[in-house]
Amino acid sequence: MSSREITMMEIGESSTGDRTWGLCTSSETDQLIQKVIAEFIGTFFLIFAGCGSVAVNKIYGSVSFPGICIVWGLIVMVMVYSVGHISGAHFNPAVTLTFAIYRHFPLKQVPLYVIAQILGSILASATLCAVFPVDKKSFFGTVPVGSNIQALLIEIIISFLLMFVISGVSTDTRAIGELAGIAVGMTITLNVFVAGPVSGASMNPARSIGPALQVHIYKGLWVYLVGPPVGTILGGLAYNLIRFTDKPLREITKSGSFLRSMPR
Repeated sequence: MSSREITMMEIGESSTGDRTWGLCTSSETDQLIQKVIAEFIGTFFLIFAGCGSVAVNKIYGSVSFPGICIVWGLIVMVMVYSVGHISGAHFNPAVTLTFAIYRHFPLKQVPLYVIAQILGSILASATLCAVFPVDKKSFFGTVPVGSNIQALLIEIIISFLLMFVISGVSTDTRAIGELAGIAVGMTITLNVFVAGPVSGASMNPARSIGPALQVHIYKGLWVYLVGPPVGTILGGLAYNLIRFTDKPLREITKSGSFLRSMPR
């Protein structure tokens, strides 16, 4: 995979088109519309599957906590491979904002991406409420189990890890781009295992906003509006600090069985 193809996972650039840095031409506008639609669809299914597993488990008890963790990881992986080459597969306002801050994504497109992500979450949450008998006891959103500060800290930490991994697999040309979806999906799974019982493991403001608006439970919502962006910004910064070179991996590494097995 070329460095250009790897970068597509970050900015959502098609292999045949040019980068969309603004709304200057009809072609660029069409590409931007396609990206926004992809973000909307991707976020919709992310919330529908992930939060759906939470709702089904609370209502029918047939999924279990490990099952919920796996569902979140799988849906992220599936959607990354489905639309990552179109929109970059952000599905998360905190990720979009962080990419823009570190100049990996056009700042002008941030509002449209965020709106699409939030609308996708709201529609998915509304669909779940229409399909299942959801009430306050079967709320599929995120609420701090302990104190708000505890939940805030855990959200910052897991969001840091998420963005650190995303930065590694999507912004570094030395990374193995084909594994991006697996790496990000597994990170989500691990984070939900660790933080799910504490904060709900949101890592995503849109994931918390949609369910809260539909079921009208806003306890600790500010935690999920503040924690994930702080964590992703710090995670992106950390990776940028350790990425000291853009040289190919083979030029800076002379050992390691996996590297030696790579074709030259």
